[in-house]
Amino acid sequence: MKTFKVISLLLMYPESDWLAALPEMHAVLVDEAGLNGDASTRMAPLFDLLHETRLIALQENYVATFDRNPSHSLHLFEHIHGESRDRGSAMIDLLNEYWKYDFDASSSELPDYVPLFLEFLSLLPVEEALALLGDAVHVLATIGRKLDANGSPYATAFQVLEALSPVAAQELVEPPVRDMDEAMEMFGPSVDGVEPLLKPGPQVVQMPASRRQPVAATTH
Repeated sequence: MKTFKVISLLLMYPESDWLAALPEMHAVLVDEAGLNGDASTRMAPLFDLLHETRLIALQENYVATFDRNPSHSLHLFEHIHGESRDRGSAMIDLLNEYWKYDFDASSSELPDYVPLFLEFLSLLPVEEALALLGDAVHVLATIGRKLDANGSPYATAFQVLEALSPVAAQELVEPPVRDMDEAMEMFGPSVDGVEPLLKPGPQVVQMPASRRQPVAATTH
């Protein structure tokens, strides 16, 4: 479902190239309205923000929203495992899921980065994508609720994802905080030099490994 790819782009750091494609992205959501629950209408506040705000202001807002607020982190397993060593194991499981479907996850981001996960979903058959979305919806819904409480239009993207999920989102609990040297050795720092696994967040059932058969899926 192309809706996942559109939401993936909308949750990335604002850049002039993809912002210029906002009309096309909106059109995709309209075309898939029967599948995505009229996402174009639900996400109108986010499209308005991206259309009407200068690039530098959008970038500053994005950094303040996602990079400087751990409760809005776009890394799924921060909200499940915090700094515990379990996060490294969970990311390996997710990488194995990507590789099972021939998805190229070799990017500068960690495997649990929400836009990367959504791009992966966009390449799968709808039923399989929705099943995997259901595994992650507990975290995604939590991020959405926190964004909404802070009045951020980005909340609408997470609300659409929650509405698409075949299972209801569960509440999260705080994860343990432990040393992450092992995961640092495995995944390294992020592109800005910041250790990627140092933000505590809330926990739910770990996303399970899929039993589905591989499909041919490649990134651009």
